[in-house]
Amino acid sequence: MTGARPIVAITVGDPSGIGPEIALEASQHSRVLSVCQPTLYGPHTPEDLALFPAGQVNAESAKAAHAAIVAATRDALQQRVAAVVTAPINKEAFALAGLHWPGHTELLAELCGVSDVGMMFWSEKLRVVLATVHVPLKDVSATLTEATLLRIIRLTARSLPKFGIARPRIAVAGLNPHAGEHGVIGDEELRTFVPAIAKAVAEGIEVTGPYPADTLFVRAVRGEFDVVIAAYHDQGLVPVKLAAFGHAVNVTLGLPIIRTSVDHGTAFDIARQGTADEGSLVEAILLAVKLAGA
Repeated sequence: MTGARPIVAITVGDPSGIGPEIALEASQHSRVLSVCQPTLYGPHTPEDLALFPAGQVNAESAKAAHAAIVAATRDALQQRVAAVVTAPINKEAFALAGLHWPGHTELLAELCGVSDVGMMFWSEKLRVVLATVHVPLKDVSATLTEATLLRIIRLTARSLPKFGIARPRIAVAGLNPHAGEHGVIGDEELRTFVPAIAKAVAEGIEVTGPYPADTLFVRAVRGEFDVVIAAYHDQGLVPVKLAAFGHAVNVTLGLPIIRTSVDHGTAFDIARQGTADEGSLVEAILLAVKLAGA
C-alpha cells in the first residue's frame, strides 16, 4: 500500500440492488476521501450495470457480487488494501446462482480459512453480537449450544478492545420470553446459557445474564452494558435498527482482515432511482479506517 491514506476496498454488492450507487456515492464523500483511498470492486459504471436487471433477483448479479468479494478479500489477505467494506448482497440470488453461503460472514470466513467468527452491529448507541446468524427460528434452540454461546462470549471479549473498550461489560439476552422465567417458559437458559456464562466468568470475562430481551436493550442503550449478545438474528437486529438505522455498521469479528458493512439490504424496490442513502456505507468505511489504524 502506498500513500499516507490507507487503501480501502469497497465491494459494490449485488449490481441489481442499490449497492453500486451507494458505493459510488460513498467513495466520493468528503469524509471518506479525507481519511482513505477508496477503491471499488465490482460492476458500478452505467455500462457495467446495463448488463444486470435492476431490482430483480438474478443469478448473474450474484456471481458478479461474489467475484468482487473474492477479489477484495484476496487483496486484503495480501495486504494490498487495509480493509474490505461491503455493500449488500442478496441471499436469494446467491442461492439461485448455486452459491451456498447464506451471507457475507460465512463466505468471508471460508475465504480467510477461519471458523471462529461472529457478526457484530456497532453504533454509538448500541452494540450487538449475534450468537446465531442466518439460522431459521425453528432451529435456533438446537443450534445455540453451550459451546456455541461460550465461543461467541470469548470472541466478543477479545474483539472489543480493538474498538477501544478494554474490558467490555457483556450482557447476554435470553432466548425465551422473560429469559425462561427459571425454566417455566423453556429451559434453554438453565441448560445452555447459565453454564456457558459461568464458565466465561471463571475465565475472567465480565459477562452477565441471561436477561429478558425486552428490557435488556433499553438498559444497554442507557449505558449499563457495552455490548449485548443476542440469541438470534432478529432479536439483535430489530433494536439496533430502531436505535441507529443508517448509522450502524456490520463488523465481522474473528477474521484476519478488517471487514465492515452496511446495516441494510439490497433494497431492490429503489434500485437505480437515485434515492438510496449512502450514510451507513460511509460509516462502515470510516470505522474500517479507524480499525486499520488501531
